[in-house]
Amino acid sequence: MQITKVKVIEIFYLADEFCQEFSKTMSQYSLGNVPRKKPRMKDSEVITILVLFHLGCFRNFKHFYQEYVQKHMKDDFTKTVSYNRFVELSYKVCMPMTLFLKPCCLGQPTGISFVDSTPIRVCKNKRIARNIVFKGTATTGKSTMGWFYGFKLHLIINDKGEILNFVITQANVDDREPLQNKKFVNKIKGKLYADKGYLGQKLGNLLFVDGIHLITSIRNNMKNVLMELKDKILLRKRSVIETVNDELKNMCQIEHSRHRSFNGFVANTIAALIAYSFFNKKPAIKFQEESSNQIVLF
Repeated sequence: MQITKVKVIEIFYLADEFCQEFSKTMSQYSLGNVPRKKPRMKDSEVITILVLFHLGCFRNFKHFYQEYVQKHMKDDFTKTVSYNRFVELSYKVCMPMTLFLKPCCLGQPTGISFVDSTPIRVCKNKRIARNIVFKGTATTGKSTMGWFYGFKLHLIINDKGEILNFVITQANVDDREPLQNKKFVNKIKGKLYADKGYLGQKLGNLLFVDGIHLITSIRNNMKNVLMELKDKILLRKRSVIETVNDELKNMCQIEHSRHRSFNGFVANTIAALIAYSFFNKKPAIKFQEESSNQIVLF
């Protein structure tokens, strides 16, 4: 995706409006007026640069910041700092950036939702024993593509391709466990389509009490169940969330093996999710319901 002037202004405007309200709210709970030197760059500028990196075609953030932002975006960011200092500031904005994602960048429920999890690898399998950055936090899990070391990103999207909610867990966590948390599904209503990994009568009954109808395909050794034609068609369209996961990994670079700290991993993940929300075109399902005038005799 090409970084345009309009896109830069749009992201900075939303981030700056949120950061101003965030600082006002946090100042009410401060313990005292401790004089501190203000950083050269504003939090909204740091958030904007982090998001722009995931919108562009760059693969290395250091090269993006030093060769593109500091040289070709001087009019937009007049007071840039050194790369090492910017990394420190990116750790500082993790909390406001996460809060900015929740109310400003997530979509609205439409009654049709899809849920899935995707592995977030932090290193290659042959380097698991030598990994020090995520020692004690990342775990080993297994997906359809084999074993991996890292975390899992659980996503819920609507039929427009907009992210409704997300949660990051360790790699060995069951896919059904986040759905048992009401905070994860509090915005979801209507029908929720998932793959066979979410099968379970207990989970289905738990979600049904909250107004969510979990629809999954069945295994080969299970009895067939009655299902509406509409649900069968939408269940086949569940690949839309796979496309979202693919864009997050290949376009937004939510997954890479160059992390030097856990805070950097969190900042990279949140910035990638924010960048996806600013995509002009998202994978979506286009359908139209038609009422039939046929008379059914019983």
